[in-house]
Amino acid sequence: MQWGNMSDSNGFCPVPPGDQQQRYPSDCELTQGLLERTRKKNRPVMRSDEWKSVLLRAKEVKLLLLDVDGVLTDGTIIYTHDGGESKGFNTQDGLGLRILQDAGVEVGLITARTSEAVTRRARDLKLKYVFQGTGNKNDVYEEILAQSGLRPLQTAYMGDDWLDLQLLARVGFAAAPANAVPEVRQRVHYVTTKSGGHGAVREICDLILDARGELAGMFRRYT
Repeated sequence: MQWGNMSDSNGFCPVPPGDQQQRYPSDCELTQGLLERTRKKNRPVMRSDEWKSVLLRAKEVKLLLLDVDGVLTDGTIIYTHDGGESKGFNTQDGLGLRILQDAGVEVGLITARTSEAVTRRARDLKLKYVFQGTGNKNDVYEEILAQSGLRPLQTAYMGDDWLDLQLLARVGFAAAPANAVPEVRQRVHYVTTKSGGHGAVREICDLILDARGELAGMFRRYT
């Protein structure tokens, strides 16, 4: 037997007595390492029961609407010396929204505040609906339904605070980030594991794609 070049039936690479500290990995060990990495790559991502429980709802979604502060951002507003304000956006959220749109799901923003940073972000992501300075989100929602021809069942909304409660109660799929206030988290269909501005929106994008059976296909485009 050639020590270190063969594995037993359990995939174990034997090491000869007195040679427990090999300087270099054997052919067997290299092969086993490659096989393990391949198994990990092909292993399906484990999803929570909460994720699985909303797939039927998310499957119907053709339009995802989002609040901005606390959802697309972590809620922090920085006032600049020239009288403006700045916000931080998450690049993973951005890619998730691009992929979701590529899959045929439209995206829009509804926010009570007005910010040039939001205008620029929406333009960069080519979002179809952008409503800022909105006093009544329900009125805007009715306008969007009229323009799109969609039914409430086909829409989703993600919000984090009391201003979002009425709209969250109307859509087919209501979601909130982990940082949402308790009253919101108690009234939505799904609460993300991530906080706003830290991947919460990407999580919802992936969930909707998974529900539509398109997540694996979209992933393959990048691999």
